Amino acid sequence: MNKKGITGIISSFGCAFMGLLVLVKEERNALIQLALLILAVVLGIVLKISKEDWLAVIIVSGFVVTSECFNTAIENLSDIVTREHDGRIKKVKDIAAGGVLIAAIAAAITGLLVFVPELTDVFRS
Repeated sequence: MNKKGITGIISSFGCAFMGLLVLVKEERNALIQLALLILAVVLGIVLKISKEDWLAVIIVSGFVVTSECFNTAIENLSDIVTREHDGRIKKVKDIAAGGVLIAAIAAAITGLLVFVPELTDVFRS
């Protein structure tokens, strides 16, 4: 059933939030990524990072979570297609996991560039 108007919009947001809830509840890596995101936000607040640094943290964090969402969706859909070993499905899953790895590496490098100088200044003071 296609809902229109505000009811459809609210329904769409509800589905999206349910998807994120399932992601965090069922995917260990997503839970780890969420914990690191919370740590980055707390550090950003405590260290009073610049607007530019916040922008970088927000972009890479969104990139990681989005990558994990797509990776998990691909894995779940692949498991519906077959549970038996299929080299083509393994290839697809590996490529999706590689995308998450790239996002995580970019986030880690960004975190180092943003937080290490700030923490160094705190410990020198």
